[in-house]
Amino acid sequence: MAFFETFSHELFLTFAMAMVPVVELRGAIPLGIAAGLPPALACATAILGNLVPAPLIILLARRAADFLRETRFFGPKIDWLERRAHLKGRLVRKYRLLGLVILVGIPLPGTGAWTGSLVAAVLNIRMRHALPAILLGLVIAAAITTAVTLGLLNLLI
Repeated sequence: MAFFETFSHELFLTFAMAMVPVVELRGAIPLGIAAGLPPALACATAILGNLVPAPLIILLARRAADFLRETRFFGPKIDWLERRAHLKGRLVRKYRLLGLVILVGIPLPGTGAWTGSLVAAVLNIRMRHALPAILLGLVIAAAITTAVTLGLLNLLI
């Protein structure tokens, strides 16, 4: 119990940061490690935090897009987002679930669980297939991000 009391603030920050779009686990892992979490704990916490929004995005993205498309303000923005998802979805359409793993697993801007979930929603990939692929991609991205973070820390120290 003392372990979680010691790291509760750092765990919460890492978990919450991983849920933020664009930042996701690519920012949460370095934050958690810099805050003093053990790398494995920062990695696991970031994976869980980044996975939380995925089912909601997959379930609600299509409905929300259809609803918002009818408004003058959001209509063009929804169209832009769908075009972007379709562009990112080329790899996913070609390789299906392996493509989704690769899309989520490459730790670059514009990839990750949020983008993967949006692509899965746009391409109508069922959640029971999309979530394991997204999780595997997150594990790959987290391993790469953690290794890079630890490598950079070793260079700086």
